[in-house]
Amino acid sequence: MKITFLDASTMGDTSLDCIARLGQLSCWPSSTREEALERVSDCEVLIINKVIVDRELIDAAPSLKLICEAATGVNNIDLEYAASKGIPVRNVAAYSTDSVVQQTFMHLFSLMGNGPYFDARVKDGTYSAMPIFTDVSMPFVEAAGKTIGIVGMGAIGSKVAAAAEVFGMKVVYYSTSGTSHCTRYPSLPLDELLAVSDVISIHAPMNERTRGMIGAEELAMMKPTAFLLNLGRGGIVDEPALADAVDREVIAGAALDVFCREPLPSDNPLLHVSHPERFRFTPHTAWASVEARQRLAEGIAANIARGF
Repeated sequence: MKITFLDASTMGDTSLDCIARLGQLSCWPSSTREEALERVSDCEVLIINKVIVDRELIDAAPSLKLICEAATGVNNIDLEYAASKGIPVRNVAAYSTDSVVQQTFMHLFSLMGNGPYFDARVKDGTYSAMPIFTDVSMPFVEAAGKTIGIVGMGAIGSKVAAAAEVFGMKVVYYSTSGTSHCTRYPSLPLDELLAVSDVISIHAPMNERTRGMIGAEELAMMKPTAFLLNLGRGGIVDEPALADAVDREVIAGAALDVFCREPLPSDNPLLHVSHPERFRFTPHTAWASVEARQRLAEGIAANIARGF
């Protein structure tokens, strides 16, 4: 069985032995469109993460019997055309939940606690030269007693909610699907959620209901002391509006792991703000703990084994 992974560099140094044991594995760090069309010519199993699998690519792989998404979302695959050709598509769900939850609170506590500021005060010698034992030059706030508004109460949002309660936070949420299936916490309309929350944490998929959901108007509804976290999908938040809102202190700060275009273009307004200290960024890595990537590899292997 010939297995082709077109963008294996997204897995970093994760061992793919569990997949290689199932057949002849060819791994390419990344693939241009032209390279992808050539590399799938004899594959039976195609593994991709962000590569676009459309009609043309599927037709270029006449032996293709299974498409494995090295992620949860499959919006980069033409599912209808694959089905018409009798080619199943398999993703891996829930492998990164703990990783994303952990990174969510890393960002939140960095913003709330001004971590980089205090770290720099020690490393640059400022603290060593002080006449007193403590540095209270930059105020920070506690999570306890604050309200976190979660946009998207799925597996990740639910676990963020449970963790937030441990830190003494009040939890409310907005259902992007409109079902409000979770009864443990109050479900609020979006405008009310924005108005009452000290933290907005986005863990929703990208779809017609969430695209551009948070723009200038919505940001203006938030408290000036509030923080916005987006670890869902980049297109949910209007990035120029967010850059402007944080710079003008409409809100206190923001943290993003996902962006409208990835990698983030160098001319993006988020990289040219007047107050970068009010932002925290990670390059779409919240999903990618060592453990999560290994779970993902094992999930792909299991999908292949079940398919054959």
